[in-house]
Amino acid sequence: MRVAVVFGGRSAEHEISLGSARFVVDSIESAGYEVLPVGIRPDGVWVMPSDLERVLAEGLEAVSSPAVTLSPDPARSGLISESGEITPVDFVFPVIHGTFGEDGTIQGLFEMAGVPYAGSGVLGSALGMDKELSKAAFAASGLPQVEYLALREAGDDLPRAVGQVEAALRYPVIVKPANLGSSVGMSKAHDHESLLEALELAFRYDRKVVVERLADIRNLEVALLGNERPEASVVGEVSTEKGWLDFEAKYADGGSTVHIPADLDLGTSDRARQLAIEAYQAIDCAGLARCDILLENVTGRLYVSEMNTLPGMSEHSTFPLLWQASGVAARELFDRIICHGLERHQKRQALLTSR
Repeated sequence: MRVAVVFGGRSAEHEISLGSARFVVDSIESAGYEVLPVGIRPDGVWVMPSDLERVLAEGLEAVSSPAVTLSPDPARSGLISESGEITPVDFVFPVIHGTFGEDGTIQGLFEMAGVPYAGSGVLGSALGMDKELSKAAFAASGLPQVEYLALREAGDDLPRAVGQVEAALRYPVIVKPANLGSSVGMSKAHDHESLLEALELAFRYDRKVVVERLADIRNLEVALLGNERPEASVVGEVSTEKGWLDFEAKYADGGSTVHIPADLDLGTSDRARQLAIEAYQAIDCAGLARCDILLENVTGRLYVSEMNTLPGMSEHSTFPLLWQASGVAARELFDRIICHGLERHQKRQALLTSR
């Protein structure tokens, strides 16, 4: 089976995707699949890298690579070169974090092309990406969350937005764009002036911004696999001296420390894993995801934070490390993800599309 690993993309998380692609390609090849690397440049052009190693080290624009497009014909799944030649593709594994890759847009393209792919569908991906709507779905399922406020189209009147936040939440708060991952555009505010700055930054990235009360918390993570009946990994914890995870804490050397498994009593660990499963089902995830859970130190309460439908996939990322600690090595992990994608595709293909 030939698996196209699609990476890069038009997103603020483009470089993070390049970091994930190496591990994904190696792991899928070790599982016995033929891999076809496909890059999406920051300008949106799809290419088949002529030198994958150099591309991953220097970027997609550092190497001249032939442009391709995804065939829109479900009967001829593959990549079309500029000369019209089709390279057949049996399955697509997207490794595109953030906008246009994790938000349901590229999943819709795969659906229209009739090609099976890894991960959640259009709805699950879109809900997982949109922090406002995923929170609404979690609330509808009765899942606990910290206090929050969603602001729409408020970038042109920041003083008014500050007033709305101050009327609803106590300081300190975390401010984040509603539709970005990896903590891009995210910052902490502890007073009026810092909130104004945090909102200004977040609205550079999105028309919607989510503001959350920052409790005295521990950051827990649970990895998930499966479709209708997902499995949960052991619980991990990501700690940082800041007490919250911004971009630097996640990606700078020494910015954070990962503890797998987390130092938790059995009851708390089991509750966190069950909450992650319920959150996964609440937004119709499929294939794989990573759920972020908050543990409040004073009360011991657990809160669902976010669902990452295409989590980081480097060898140092928590998603594969959580499964490794759960007894699932990388080779088996990626084989299972592909099998879940094929299963979901087969079930969708069996549905009627006409009367």
